[in-house]
Amino acid sequence: MAEPLVVMDNVQKHYGDFHALKHIDLTVDQGEVVVVIGPSGSGKSTLCRTINRLETITSGSITIDGKELPKEGKALATLRADVGMVFQSFNLFSHLTILQNVTLGPISVKGMKQADADREARELLDRVGVAQQAEKLPAQLSGGQQQRVAIARALAMRPKVMLFDEPTSALDPEMINEVLDVMVGLAKEGMTMVVVTHEMGFARKAADRVVFMADGEIVEQATPEEFFTNPSSDRAKDFLSKLLTN
Repeated sequence: MAEPLVVMDNVQKHYGDFHALKHIDLTVDQGEVVVVIGPSGSGKSTLCRTINRLETITSGSITIDGKELPKEGKALATLRADVGMVFQSFNLFSHLTILQNVTLGPISVKGMKQADADREARELLDRVGVAQQAEKLPAQLSGGQQQRVAIARALAMRPKVMLFDEPTSALDPEMINEVLDVMVGLAKEGMTMVVVTHEMGFARKAADRVVFMADGEIVEQATPEEFFTNPSSDRAKDFLSKLLTN
């Protein structure tokens, strides 16, 4: 067996008196798609953001590809380059073209030559279906297009794992599927992914494993088939029954 790519070991996170993450143990294998779901305020986004140290942890450890997450500085920047992140808001640089947004990281962080970075960026923009928009500014694109650019930008760093923190929750309904389709494609290509989402259809279609959280804890983990047809905890049953009635 290959070493797991991401290992969270007894991770705790406090904001003052609030215990946001409680005893989180989670491993993600190479090529695995783990979808994290649960009610609002259950700690899903916090969990996702600790994996590249956007949120610091109070105790426990997180390793990526066998290396423990450094606290800060150059080592953290290097490790972060292995962890792609796509947020709810697209966080594109508004004054740069779409192409420049995607080439910025590879050129400035990885020292790639401009011509190589441009070529790769255009291939990635083509892959996510926005190749025609390369010379435009982010404001000229729809939300769904901007989010697909954000995915291309994360992929341009050739990450070992991709984190998605509710990537469709800021989008209009008609744009959600165009982003989810790109993500399903990545999953099929074997990209290791941790996805926080409310999109249960995506969880059913693309997840290898569903992790259900409530009150800062992982309550249960199962295959999508098991989780959606036969959840083992009352919290999960309650959560799913509310989804079905809404």
